[in-house]
Amino acid sequence: MQVNLRVLAGPYRGRVFSFTQPDTFLIGRTDDSHLCLPEDKFFSRHHCLLEVNPPRCFMRDLGSTNGTFVNGQRVGEAFLKSGDQIQGGETVLLVEVNANDVSVQTSAGVSREENLSRPTIVNVECLNCGRREKAEAATADEHLTFLCEDCRIELKHAPQPIPGYDTIRILGRGGMGSVMLARDQVSGRAVAIKTLLPEFAVSDKAMRRFMREIDVAAALKHANIVEFLDRGVNQGVVYLVTEFIDGPDAAKLADARGGHLPLQEGLAIISQALAALSHAHGQGYIHRDIKDQNILVSGSWPNITAKLTDFGLAKSFTQSGMSGVTVAGEMAGTLAYMPPEQLKNFRDVQPQSDIYALGMTAYSLLAGTLALSLGRKTSMAETIKAIFEQPPIPLRERAPQLPAQVCEIIDRALVKDPTERWQSANAMRNALKHVS
Repeated sequence: MQVNLRVLAGPYRGRVFSFTQPDTFLIGRTDDSHLCLPEDKFFSRHHCLLEVNPPRCFMRDLGSTNGTFVNGQRVGEAFLKSGDQIQGGETVLLVEVNANDVSVQTSAGVSREENLSRPTIVNVECLNCGRREKAEAATADEHLTFLCEDCRIELKHAPQPIPGYDTIRILGRGGMGSVMLARDQVSGRAVAIKTLLPEFAVSDKAMRRFMREIDVAAALKHANIVEFLDRGVNQGVVYLVTEFIDGPDAAKLADARGGHLPLQEGLAIISQALAALSHAHGQGYIHRDIKDQNILVSGSWPNITAKLTDFGLAKSFTQSGMSGVTVAGEMAGTLAYMPPEQLKNFRDVQPQSDIYALGMTAYSLLAGTLALSLGRKTSMAETIKAIFEQPPIPLRERAPQLPAQVCEIIDRALVKDPTERWQSANAMRNALKHVS
């Protein structure tokens, strides 16, 4: 599948932006925009953000002054379909959705697609209840795994037992599915089972790609990374089996401590998470979804062990086509932890992006709040705009009781420019070690 954005009018008329994988596309007057329109007075600095996961495309206006229009109507956000036109100022873009991803470059460097066809509409059957619906496929004979929306909701709240494991209780629910405490019927070992519910019909090829990416993540072996044990598919539901950590996540631990952690306990958790990141980055693997809830803590202070979980899971889930769009889907709940460059380029992130997210996590654990001025009712568009434009509030202003050196180390992790952050997890960990 491929999504094209064809510029029909404006300074970039004739240019085509093509997407065959999940990605984001920023339009605005700043030079960090993918479509930069510095001379167009009708555009805001960060005007709107498109989120693409072929064949799906979603547009979100970022609180622009003059608005973003879809088919002539001003909208705050909209799911886009083939043939829709997006307009801001003098620029007009046409959305094209195609089944094939063949493209060539013209002599002017502008991509042009040849012999492209529209996606084929096929009948799919829910693997849980048998309901028949329509879905987009690359070819008429492509086999798709599908769960209807009603079954997704039902399975999130009452997940099916997984063969070979006895379910004990549900530990939690998230955007992708549920987490269960279970017992391995052979070894008797307590395990955690995460079930993942595809949002759309998923091809066999995409499912195999997702499983391969999970296997790569499973190769990470470290004392501060949750151990991966098993994975599979049961009646359309993907499941991952990991070791069970008998303890809360760092967010719940902070809540139990009155909203934030004591300095030494917080630094111990942050240091162990940095050790996990240092190992993963050394293996060429980026987490992409670090937050308080993805650090699990066992034991009692001072004998605690912190472990990072869900390495690359959100990214793999989206890249495989199991989730709708990169930000509006599973990533919505963790948006405030993301660095600007990850919003701009979801696919190609570097270790410094994880360091930013861990810096935001450290800030939250020690101060009880985030480094950006965001409230409970702050919209997603306002949050994205704040990530791009709002300078982080220095930690010392929010937590004056903390040592100045600790605040400086964490503040450095939150600099907008990734080249000015800590360049490795180990460097940040060593800096904290020398002040703790």
